[in-house]
Amino acid sequence: MREELEVKIRVDDPGRVVRAIENMGGRLTSSVVEEDVYLAHPCRDFASTDEALRMRRSDGVAELTYKGPRAMDYRGAKSRIEVTVPVGDPEAAIELLRYLGFAPVATVRKRRSYYRTDSAIISVDSISGLGDFVEVEAIDPGLGVQGLQSIVRELGLEWRPVEETYLEMILRKGGADL
Repeated sequence: MREELEVKIRVDDPGRVVRAIENMGGRLTSSVVEEDVYLAHPCRDFASTDEALRMRRSDGVAELTYKGPRAMDYRGAKSRIEVTVPVGDPEAAIELLRYLGFAPVATVRKRRSYYRTDSAIISVDSISGLGDFVEVEAIDPGLGVQGLQSIVRELGLEWRPVEETYLEMILRKGGADL
């Protein structure tokens, strides 16, 4: 279990952001295509409790992640508890979860490039049906919101956090895409 501190910003020119990351010493660690299937709990409304259960598939690897309720900073940064476990057979795991009453509600597909700096992991995302975003996640939550703001400025971006998750944006657009 870990707590993450991150901010998401919508971007118009991901290439410019990548150049800024490289100029600040960031290095590309991986580029992947991720498919996230979100599941509804049989007895709890995750939308109202602000939780999520996600099966992620990427490059032949799968993991199941529980995301606890978000704590939003008044400046727009988000922190939340995450618990992730590797899954050897994602189809069987989803079948098991269905028998327990969980149901897939939406799929989020994205191309994501991960960059690492001394203080943050920066993801440049292209989300099917939504557009381009940058997520800046503190490696050490002690970096704080001011540290995230500093990195966002260094990337040449305005501090305009997107508080919705990709799942919430997809559902708002009416696109479950299962």
